[in-house]
Amino acid sequence: MPKTTIAASECTFPAEFIWGSATAAYQIEGAAHEDGRGPSTWDVFCKRPGAVFEGHSGDVACDHYHRYREDIALMRQLGLQAYRFSIAWSRVLPEGRGQVNAAGLAFYERLVDALLEAGIQPFCTLFHWDLPQALQQRGGFQNRDMADWFADYAQLIGQKLGDRIKLWVTQNEPQCYIGFGVGSGIHAPGLRLDLGDILVAAHNSMRAHGKAVQALRCTSSGARVGYVLAAQLARPLTESAADLDAARASTFAVRDHAFTNNAWWTDPVVFGRYPEDGLQLFGREMPRFPDADWDDIKQPLDFLGLNIYRAERCRAGADGRPELLPVPPGYPRSGVDWQPITPDALYYGPRFFHERYGLPLWITENGLPTRDQIFLDGKVHDPQRIDYLHRNFLELRRAMRAGAHVEGYLAWSLLDNFEWQDGYKQRFGLVYVDYQSQRRVPKDSFHWYKQVIASRGASLAGEFAVGISEVTAE
Repeated sequence: MPKTTIAASECTFPAEFIWGSATAAYQIEGAAHEDGRGPSTWDVFCKRPGAVFEGHSGDVACDHYHRYREDIALMRQLGLQAYRFSIAWSRVLPEGRGQVNAAGLAFYERLVDALLEAGIQPFCTLFHWDLPQALQQRGGFQNRDMADWFADYAQLIGQKLGDRIKLWVTQNEPQCYIGFGVGSGIHAPGLRLDLGDILVAAHNSMRAHGKAVQALRCTSSGARVGYVLAAQLARPLTESAADLDAARASTFAVRDHAFTNNAWWTDPVVFGRYPEDGLQLFGREMPRFPDADWDDIKQPLDFLGLNIYRAERCRAGADGRPELLPVPPGYPRSGVDWQPITPDALYYGPRFFHERYGLPLWITENGLPTRDQIFLDGKVHDPQRIDYLHRNFLELRRAMRAGAHVEGYLAWSLLDNFEWQDGYKQRFGLVYVDYQSQRRVPKDSFHWYKQVIASRGASLAGEFAVGISEVTAE
């Protein structure tokens, strides 16, 4: 079998590149009924019979609310340079607006201060799906007032933490909390609205994003503000010009009502307009919005965050149009059916997004769920995750050499955690969590990632029997 050698010079990342990891409040904090925290939509949704795997919830999760110092010690041991976390809106504002919960706000001040003491840059997401239930009862994102409520919340957080946090994200994956939350109904709040109402909710989420950007600029000196997408990617079957064009077109096409596409959510906030193919697709169902809304939606951004987990294979069809190909039988997958192993998503994704939007990029999530366990030797061996990350990092470095401006990478996730409708079935963490005892056990991938960070990627070099992107058996 022919072998490929990759030199350290090819895989070493620039000195300014930032290595980190990411979590989200509802998935790790627990303490759902403590210190004045109000209920979120996910607290309510988890009580719905059959909504979440085996009735799991985030009531306790990883108990990070009480164990954050232990978790920061793990981050320091790992060598993280940045840590992306989210704020639970209802922990700070139990009703979503109005009276501030001082105890909840104090928790995030302690968290940020402890991160800075450990030499770790805090990277804050204002909203990662856990909408205060009180605001959902007022209509949630179907209510135009949501934009002002979110702006007020952003202003509060910016005033309290803006002197210490310089990296901000307004919202995480609006495609998911709108598309799955009020479209398919498989996420909180679990609604299935008509298309027109979904489009209204989506539009209001973008208005909320834009107003939050303005609030952060006013309250956080030197703030760098971004917007995070669940990147839906296509990768070309071959490197032919026709297949490359097809994959690029497919990546940004609005071709269905699933609301998991890229351009419908990104073109408005960057270009100040909806993509034409989406307007044609939605046709008469597309609501009319005031022209003044674009003054709020289109706000200057410092970066785009891409959450990348997979890419679909694509080729140019006989008519030249993109043709998506099914996953071949037996193709390697993660612990979830929706995630085939496609390392070149980390090459084509940053490349295509940089070409279209011209903004600096962050890989704000990327990871692999597996069914990990503690072995008889007391360790957690996860060779599949290591192989996955290794291939992905090499592809990401290749994208950067091809011109994609990527500022940093945040592994999903630091800890095993509550994975939404899948509960605790899947484990994405670099650290194993025993949910009964709350014991933390760093996995083999933790120690491997530590070497990558310390060497700026030079440890990725070596002789390989299989191509970086080739994960099928010969």
